[in-house]
Order: sequence, then C-alpha cells, then structure tokens
Amino acid sequence: MPDRPNILFILTDQQHFGMMSCAGNRYVHTPAMDRLAARGVRFDRAYCANPVCSPSRFSLFTGRFPSEIGMFSNHLRPGTVVPDEIKQHGLGHLMRQAGYDTLYGGKQHLPKMTAQDIGFEVLSKDEREQLADDCATVLKQERDKPFFLVASFINPHDICYMAIRDSATNDSELGLLKHGKTECATLDEALTRPKGVSDEEFFARHCPPLPANFEPQRDEPEMIRTMIEQRPFRKRAREQWSEERWREHRWAYARLTQRVDRQIGTVLDALAQGPHADNTWVVFTSDHGDMDAAHRLEHKSTYYDEAARIPLIVCPPGSQPPPGSSQSSAPVKSPRLDTANLVSNGLDLLPTFCDIAGVTPPTGLLGRSIKPLVDHPASAPWREYLPVETGVGRMIVTQRFKYIRCPGGESAEQLLDLVADPHEVRNAAHDREHHKQLDRHRKMFDDAFGTEAYSPDETHAILRGA
Repeated sequence: MPDRPNILFILTDQQHFGMMSCAGNRYVHTPAMDRLAARGVRFDRAYCANPVCSPSRFSLFTGRFPSEIGMFSNHLRPGTVVPDEIKQHGLGHLMRQAGYDTLYGGKQHLPKMTAQDIGFEVLSKDEREQLADDCATVLKQERDKPFFLVASFINPHDICYMAIRDSATNDSELGLLKHGKTECATLDEALTRPKGVSDEEFFARHCPPLPANFEPQRDEPEMIRTMIEQRPFRKRAREQWSEERWREHRWAYARLTQRVDRQIGTVLDALAQGPHADNTWVVFTSDHGDMDAAHRLEHKSTYYDEAARIPLIVCPPGSQPPPGSSQSSAPVKSPRLDTANLVSNGLDLLPTFCDIAGVTPPTGLLGRSIKPLVDHPASAPWREYLPVETGVGRMIVTQRFKYIRCPGGESAEQLLDLVADPHEVRNAAHDREHHKQLDRHRKMFDDAFGTEAYSPDETHAILRGA
C-alpha cells in the first residue's frame, strides 16, 4: 500500500449549500452526501471564490483568485492568457511532485487551460453515469502509487436550461439549446411529476414552496439589474414566470441534485468495496450554487448565499461507511458539524491537499489548509473575514455580516446582517445602529482588495460579463 494517503475529490456543478438532506432540506434526498456528512466534517460556512463556473474552477485548481488573470465571469477579455507559472503550480503538478498518480474525470471548463496543462491525466470526458463507473473502476484496483482522483460531475447544472428553453430568442440562447440535447432531456426527466398525482396534490404535498426571500432585495444594487439585462432569459423568468413555474424550477433542481447524488453513491460504494477505503481522504464540494428562486432569480453570479455559499464535506481516511449505506432512506445529520469557521473552497482546498500529501504549497496564496480544522473541528474561528469575488462586485464575509462593494450604479455599497436578516432581503448600510460595523467592514474590504478596489480594466470586465 502506498505510504501516502490517496485523495478523492468529488465536485458537483451549481449546487448551493442547502441542497442536501443533511443540511435540513426535506425536499431533496441525498443519501450519498449525507453518508459523507455522517462520517466527516461538514463546513456550513463555506464559500466559493467566485460564483460562476470557469472562475470558480480556476481557483479550485490553482488556489488563486480569478481576478489575477482579469476574470470575473465566464467571459475573458480578448488576449487573456494564463501564465505558465500558474499552470506549472496547478494542483495536478503539485500532486505529481509528491509521487501521486493524478487522474481527472468529468467537466473541466477551465479558462485558457486544460486538466493536462495543470498536471492531470484525463480519465474520462463523460460528466454523468459513465464518469461514475470509470471512477469506480479506478477505486477497485490495487495500485503501487497513491492517487489523486477528481470526479467532476455536471449536475445539478442542467437546471440552467429551464429558463433558457422557456424563452429562447437570440442566437446565443438558441445555440445553447441546439447543443444541449442531453441536458434538456435530463431536465425533462427532472421535471416529471409523480405518477397519478393531480396538479393540486403536486403543489400541496410534493413540490417545494417558494423560498422566504422570493421577492427581490430592497435596495437591490443596480449591478444585479444590469446582470439580468445582459442575460435576457433571466429577465424574462423574473418578470414572466408564475409562482407555480418557479416552484417547478425548485422541484427539478432537487431532482437533478438527487441524480448526481446517485452517481456519487456509485463512486463511494466502489471506494468502500475496494482496497483503498482505509487510506483515502474524500473531499466533496461544488463550484458554486444556484439562486433557486431566491429574489426571483435562477442561475448564479451574485453575492447572495444561494449562489456563493456551497457544500463542503471532508472525510479523513477510515471514516467511509460500508457499501450500500448510501441507499439509506433516513437523512443523516453530521455529528461533527462545523458552523464557526469561514472557509473558501477555491482558496483553501489546494493548500489542504498539499498538507495531506506533504507538499509545500506555492508561495503567495491567500488560502490555508483546513486539515487542522478537520482534525480538531471544535477549534475556534480561524479567520476574521473571508474575501469573495462575484460577477457583480467584491465581498467580505464575516461571522455576522456581508459587506459588498460594486464597481458602480445605485446601491453599490451593501451591508447584510445575516443574523437579523438571514434571507438577505434588505441593505443595512444606512442603519444607524450598524455604523460601526459598516466602518469595520469597509476597513477589512480595503485590507483585502485595496482602497482602489476596481481598476478601470476590472470595472470593464465586471460590467461586460456580469
């Protein structure tokens, strides 16, 4: 058996923090994710580096903010390149230097680079059931070297096609549908209602209700409205969808999450049945969330928790449950739930993987290993604030507040009180009782991003790609 532990990194796409039954969501059933939560540490205050696919994945595999390459959305400015120095210190290369076989299966969506560029061998290009089977094959094999295996699943990302398909008009939207036949077919399956159930019974007993923060935020930043205007299907959904249609969106989102949970169950069963269960770390997270009808929005890109806050579960070696337990019908709550520590999967996971593998991480990274928090989950909060970049501005998250500064427009400065206002429905920046907190968070923001938070190029990038 290799002398260093193996690492299995499971990544979903567009899954927000509450889309697990172990997180208390009774409208979704995720036994495989619950299975990990029961045996590991679930970080309840975890955020991505940027809540959209390509920027988030850049951070996950480099440990850097995507703004280092001028990236705030999936759209890159012409001529943008990823420096070789960043690629050469990508996660796969770091693990290879430690003697690991590095295997990557599933969705990549990395900006101006591939999994091979950052040190991985491509195991599978499939992003669904075949990916689960290919990973299962690897996990059942005896190996002479430790492995770092990435299982990058596409769902519940297929939910993106619902709003696009409902009102596609321009060439871009029609092109997405033309090339998204598998995605649309999977979405149709997710929209299927239980057999023999009337409309009245479906909405009364089965379909998730509207969220408590269904209506737009008071003092909503102009940047969010600009973002919606740039994606016409989002504007049409916000203005034209009925409440029943929004609830159907939530129903389908839950079904797509359950679909990827079954695929994860296949991978976890193979690990439990194979020779590596007692020597493998399992890390599960998502690249970003989905607005899930909050503030009459779907898709991602915003600073709201539904978009930026993600699931993160870490299981040390020997903590994996036996095969088959992912089929349990009862939701499981983690006995080691960590609610105190602010964690960034994009900034902190690469240093964590280096810590596990005994590798020195690259210099200059903002994140740090969360392995000590897994070893001692009851430890005190380890950072005062967490910086996050979004498609509408930059954000500081603290234990109680979020402070957001957009590059322009009305209501560009936001202070959200997550205790008094957990659903993020009003801007508290003008409240007299919060003046001291506003000043404190302004200073932290300046410390993290600089007093000139947005250069002209960055402002252009955000406004262009919001």
